[in-house]
Amino acid sequence: MAKITAEISLEEKEIKEKSQSMLLWISMASMVMIFIALTSAVIVRKADGNWLDFELPFKFYISTAVILLSSITMLWATNSAKVNNFENIKKGLLATLALGIIFIYLQFSAWGDLVDAGIFFAGPSSNASGSFMYVLTWAHLMHLVGGIIGLLITYYKATKQKYDAVNMGGLKLCSTYWHFLDILWVYLLLFLLFIR
Repeated sequence: MAKITAEISLEEKEIKEKSQSMLLWISMASMVMIFIALTSAVIVRKADGNWLDFELPFKFYISTAVILLSSITMLWATNSAKVNNFENIKKGLLATLALGIIFIYLQFSAWGDLVDAGIFFAGPSSNASGSFMYVLTWAHLMHLVGGIIGLLITYYKATKQKYDAVNMGGLKLCSTYWHFLDILWVYLLLFLLFIR
């Protein structure tokens, strides 16, 4: 009887993890469609003319290095779970969280640099090129804030030793979403560089 209960419990766990994984992939696909729509709108609007070319803030490049580094620390956390190293899971997640917060700070700081350079989101001195740049980076930042919330929940569960070589479901989901955000940022940065 105990064996049957354990098998049902394991089966339920697998079904739950597959469902959560599918929901995450559907969510990420919808986010991709949003950003494809936004970047397509930029291309169409630029073709209309009256497009202001400007240099991207250097802090965007620094934030790129920071977010790429955060992918490495997230890998450290997931690899640590595979060998049941509970301390390094927590360290990896904390480092990822810290780098995510630094990324947010750098984004706000870069926007401040843009304002200082006369690139505004709206108003009489604004241009569509600057407005779109703010919208694209703000949309990414809002999704990253969701990732920070996910990291906080995952870290809390890691402090309770919920993740190990057998039970990695929530950690894998958090890791997948975080890597997705990193790739999305690199895409946006390259797009903003080439559209100028």
